[in-house]
Amino acid sequence: MNITTSNKLKVTLLTSLCILFFVFRSNAQGVQWIRPDNEKSPPVWGIHGGIVIGLWPAAIEAIRPGSDGGPRGLLRIGYEYLGMVYHINYIAIEPVVNGDMEFSEVSPSQVDGKWGKFLWAADKPEITSFTPYSNTRGVISHPDAQNPATEQLIIYILTEKFINGAHPYLKLSIRSDRPGELGLEIYNQPNSAVMERCALTATMGNYSRLRLLYLKDKVIDSRKLFEGYNDIDFAEKDPYPHNQMLRNSKGDLMVCSESNETFTELASWPQQTDYLKKWGWRYRPFYKLTQYWRVDSGGYDSSLKVRVNGRVKYWGAENPDKNAYTNIPGGPAFENFELRENYQAGQKFYFGLSQKTAKELIEGF
Repeated sequence: MNITTSNKLKVTLLTSLCILFFVFRSNAQGVQWIRPDNEKSPPVWGIHGGIVIGLWPAAIEAIRPGSDGGPRGLLRIGYEYLGMVYHINYIAIEPVVNGDMEFSEVSPSQVDGKWGKFLWAADKPEITSFTPYSNTRGVISHPDAQNPATEQLIIYILTEKFINGAHPYLKLSIRSDRPGELGLEIYNQPNSAVMERCALTATMGNYSRLRLLYLKDKVIDSRKLFEGYNDIDFAEKDPYPHNQMLRNSKGDLMVCSESNETFTELASWPQQTDYLKKWGWRYRPFYKLTQYWRVDSGGYDSSLKVRVNGRVKYWGAENPDKNAYTNIPGGPAFENFELRENYQAGQKFYFGLSQKTAKELIEGF
């Protein structure tokens, strides 16, 4: 693989990331897309009033000068509202081959040996070389013949081959009539090993302090689920089968999660040295968001499950020193939030962010 990044390029790119890169383009129907100016712009796409996607080394929220948005090997997931974009979560790619699961953000790259797979965008699924630039503005289509004003933005996310032999790629889509929702289709390159599963997991629930998981007939509270756990690792419980997910009249399935705290509580931050040093975990948006996964009717099989794990302390990059970890204010929260299903090419999941409460979202489902 040809890695085209040079030191000079990195400096130039990261310096320019201190500025807002989000370019809004309106058409006659009033759809405002967030798209790169050209193929040499930073890799950020999205829609006004909804989901924003970014790739390393682009930050979708200018937290500090020179920020690269966090670890490599992840989709940055943000939300745009009233001209401001906030980074809300990450989505990682976790393929399983012969029982061996590999993690896109912490598994070493076969290119440079560092943590995190190289991900890049294209307007076609063919394998190309990594570039730190956008490489594509995304393709706009009109997916609904009955509603020709509806637009859809599509980009492909390509990745280097995983050590376990998996070589997946993703087709991402955003529809203008569902701006808070990201469609994620999973495929494999011809040279990929057979994947048993390829999970897409939202990995940073602790930032929003997600503690309530809404299933069909019950609400799971992370504080009760992980009660008594006080170590630095992930707390794991059994997944929930698809028949426990919320189901609407069309047969679509959904599971959603939200914080148990009021906005005032969520936005507050302990005034103690340990927390002030970790201010990057402070919740910065000026509104709360419910997060959810959805699957179309007929787009799943009996292997589909909802999986969450939890943490009591903020992740510390695998530091063995337990004193380097800081308790999450308010107690255990969900960290990874995902759907798991046996792999089949073209399987599609939707990840969504909504300013509606979980109750409001469920009532309208």
